[in-house]
Amino acid sequence: MLAKIILSSIFKNKIQKFLAFLTCFLATLLLCIMLNITLSIGNEVTEQLKSYGSNILVLPKGSNLNIEIGNEIYEPLKNKNYLEEKNLYMIKDIYWRNNITALAPFLDGKITVKNDDKAIKTLLYGTYFSKAIKIKDDDDFVTGIQTLYPYLKVEGSWAKDDSNEIMLGEDLAKNSKLKIGQNITLLGENNISKEVKIVGILLHTNPKMSNKIIAPLHLAQELLNKQGLYSSAEVRAFTIPESSLSEKVRRLGEEKLDQVEYDKWYCSAYVGSIASQIKDGLPGSDVKVLNAISDAQNLIVKKIQSLMSITCIICIIISSIAISSLMNSEIHRRKKEIGLLKVLGANTFQIYLIFSSENLIVAFIAAIFGFVFGIGVSEIISLNIFGYFINIAFIALPLSLIFAGLIAIIGCLIPIRNISNLSPVEVLYGK
Repeated sequence: MLAKIILSSIFKNKIQKFLAFLTCFLATLLLCIMLNITLSIGNEVTEQLKSYGSNILVLPKGSNLNIEIGNEIYEPLKNKNYLEEKNLYMIKDIYWRNNITALAPFLDGKITVKNDDKAIKTLLYGTYFSKAIKIKDDDDFVTGIQTLYPYLKVEGSWAKDDSNEIMLGEDLAKNSKLKIGQNITLLGENNISKEVKIVGILLHTNPKMSNKIIAPLHLAQELLNKQGLYSSAEVRAFTIPESSLSEKVRRLGEEKLDQVEYDKWYCSAYVGSIASQIKDGLPGSDVKVLNAISDAQNLIVKKIQSLMSITCIICIIISSIAISSLMNSEIHRRKKEIGLLKVLGANTFQIYLIFSSENLIVAFIAAIFGFVFGIGVSEIISLNIFGYFINIAFIALPLSLIFAGLIAIIGCLIPIRNISNLSPVEVLYGK
């Protein structure tokens, strides 16, 4: 009986229901457009930030801070600590191993370049370009600066890790007039000499590479007489946005946490907890968190969440007011029907249930249309602004249904007082 009354009312009052449909449709349309764009663009920005470089720096325990000025490295202490290359795989042997997507060891030092009877003193940077590391249960893990810094552009080709090929930083190539294809001699510690070939120039590099020779790690180890060692490693890990708990650790340190807080922090993929596990798992290491990327990620996520929250609240208020106005008009038009229902024994809640059910059905249908059209409009906006289609955020559909349901329920709550104030006798007599 209730279903019959609801369906009859929906098809009988077409103008009222169309206006309610239009209100919910426009509200959910706006919601879906914003959700699809902000979630997809937010994810893409986050991915781009994560791929921009490392967010964890691994150093030897007690490592001194070197100061690089021009082509000179000034070391406050004579003794410099190193990490062993054979233990490098342990960085990927922690609980959050799947979150670590790239890493690269580095070894730097001063060498001399001999070319056509000219000797140039410069800095050498040994690293992995694209090398497979043996990891338990992961035989295909290939990493290096090609993976760690995907934004790097190369003139020529990448050097091979098992060769005597080298690459030049952009500034060094300009200042030294060395060219791709040249064979030069590198002189390192204890007059160790190596014939090498320049195969590429790294463009758009960060300052630490722009004025250096970038060589395979094994070649740098031979020239600097540091076989099997490296001075630092950079790690890129996928992390979750910072929370009040992780910020507390950053301010006070993990030792200030109680056991429950520590377990929650340690078992969450915060950049600090991943760094802590690397420090515990890699012998003789100290780990520093590079907060620039994670802070930018948090800022973007918080701004997107704030924008969505404000938009949703404004839409709910405006749409609920519109639904409430339509409901007041419909209650006035159907007051005889309400009076008859009351005479037959229906209470205020049961009558409210009929009206709210009508609006809920209309709202849910409008939400589905709003989702479909919202996705289409957001794709057109994305194509015009960004030049490509974005991924569809299917979470917008259930959110649209919830959103439309809230509009219908809140919009029907306001006029409920008018239903309770109607006297059956007066309305049935036409007063």
